[in-house]
Amino acid sequence: GPAGSQVPERVIAAIGDYLRTMNANHGGMFATSVRSDALLDEAHRAAADFVGADDPDCCYFGANMTTLTFALSRALAQTWNRGDEIIVSRLDHDANFTPWILAARDAGVTVRYIGIRPDCTLDIDELRRQLSPRTRLVAVGCASNAVGTVNPVAEIASLAHAVGAKVFLDAVHYAPHRLIDVAAWDCDFLVCSAYKFFGPHVGVMWGRRELLERLSAYKVRPATNELPGKWMTGTQYHEGIAGVLAAIDYLADLGRATVGDANLTRRAALRQVFDVVQGYERRLGERMQAGFDKLPQFRSYGITELKQFGERVSTFSIAHRT
Repeated sequence: GPAGSQVPERVIAAIGDYLRTMNANHGGMFATSVRSDALLDEAHRAAADFVGADDPDCCYFGANMTTLTFALSRALAQTWNRGDEIIVSRLDHDANFTPWILAARDAGVTVRYIGIRPDCTLDIDELRRQLSPRTRLVAVGCASNAVGTVNPVAEIASLAHAVGAKVFLDAVHYAPHRLIDVAAWDCDFLVCSAYKFFGPHVGVMWGRRELLERLSAYKVRPATNELPGKWMTGTQYHEGIAGVLAAIDYLADLGRATVGDANLTRRAALRQVFDVVQGYERRLGERMQAGFDKLPQFRSYGITELKQFGERVSTFSIAHRT
């Protein structure tokens, strides 16, 4: 749901186990720090599997999606010039809206907006009209946490790249419902939050290596310039990252159990479990909408045609007609 998810016992246990057995800072030449760093390395690999990336060093963690987005927006804004433009969506959560508005304000950059159609889908024709060689960034969500709309992010990325713009995707609400695939979508950055998919309150960011290496991170002088540490400022929430790893492995184990194959790779297992989740939620969503269709006193916002339910997740906003 929009407020988050329950946390499995194994995730809670992983957080406690970290604190009991390896609670240490990064890079120490002693046993608990070595164990801690090994676990963190595995968490980066798990995050890469979760988002469909090949390079675990391009996945990094932070306090939450909002904090990560503000940090990246500040870095990207340093590459913009007056006369440049960015495009944001009126369908998005404010965490993928205001950080870009403020960055554009500080850089003297024009903000343009993608509007919403009556069925709460993005107006892609308006996006086409707004795009130009001056566009530096398009920031959109993968799925709406208000009305459940799944946006055509691969098409949006293709349109944006055709004019040389970068693409930033907010996958926070998408992550518990569908399989994320940064390679297939061809985006430049993607962010999500583990509390949405059975983990603790930790943000997860992925970016293209060449961009993460080129951009200037706001960090202290002793911090490394190597990925992923370049973007993980300060002492991280290590026990929370241990919980992220446990949450991703929990989902992967569900996928392995679904097909009865304990040897599936983590990415393949995640694909299996999200196939099941998507089918199950679609059946529930169609049942919910069919019920609303029989109750004229209620209005359901967003996509309401059952044949189009592949274009939304099972998140509903409703109103009671008084």
